Amino acid sequence: MTTSSEYTPPQVWTWNKPSGGRFANINRPIAGPTQEKDLPVGRHPLQLYSLGTPNGVKVTIMLEELLALGHSGAEYDAWLIRIGEGDQFGSGFVAVNPNSKIPALMDRSGPTPIRVFESGAILMYLAEKFGAFLPTEAAPRAECLSWLFWQMGSAPYLGGGFGHFYAYAPTKIEYAIDRFAMEVKRQLDVLDRRLAESEYIAGASYTIADMAIFPWYGGLAKGLLYGAGEFLSVQEYKHVNRWADMLNQRPAVKRGRMVNRISGNPSSQLHERHDARDFETRTQDKLAPAG
Repeated sequence: MTTSSEYTPPQVWTWNKPSGGRFANINRPIAGPTQEKDLPVGRHPLQLYSLGTPNGVKVTIMLEELLALGHSGAEYDAWLIRIGEGDQFGSGFVAVNPNSKIPALMDRSGPTPIRVFESGAILMYLAEKFGAFLPTEAAPRAECLSWLFWQMGSAPYLGGGFGHFYAYAPTKIEYAIDRFAMEVKRQLDVLDRRLAESEYIAGASYTIADMAIFPWYGGLAKGLLYGAGEFLSVQEYKHVNRWADMLNQRPAVKRGRMVNRISGNPSSQLHERHDARDFETRTQDKLAPAG
């Protein structure tokens, strides 16, 4: 690996050049919309605006798990937000999430629509709304929420840190990759030690903590993120792999991983989800190509 040439920061930073890398066109130092664009609204109480990234998958797994439990009020429309094309900077999306990040949720089941943004907040909101996947007793609830917030605080080291410098940065910087690889492996060890003593992340029951952590660290353990499995020796984390394999077998997890997905096998991509039947009839392999 190579290091970049020595850089001396100026006294005052100014944005005068592209940041480089695969996602350079979505990075900017200001907030707010760049275009007037309304969001579509479907027929279900819950309207999800998202993309099939790990943060988006957390929520679609949760919604599919709620539906599997029989919570009909969890029916949802999932609209595709193409962040590479700037959909997240449309005025409608910014009204739902002023931070311009996916996922964002609108709950239209009551007299006044409720917006919820940040994936952890959406998981908590849905868990409390439907009384599922979040323990009610003090000790197990605290354990679940502790791990949920562990994920929210830890994943930026995996995504914006390791993933960016290992897979997306235009220059391979040895120091940055080493720094974040070390932290990601420490986090995997934290999880592996926890899962050596517990079937699920928060204890004996499947919770929103598992749903939050699985798309990131389960995906990493199974070689689904950044092509970095061999580099990080993910096979060493046997308990994380046992847990990830277990979750991968859940039908709702399989469905949730398909929603708003735009890469991989066409049969695993359901760009938008408006009905449970869409998994059988609307995946990309079944749609006629545009012509």
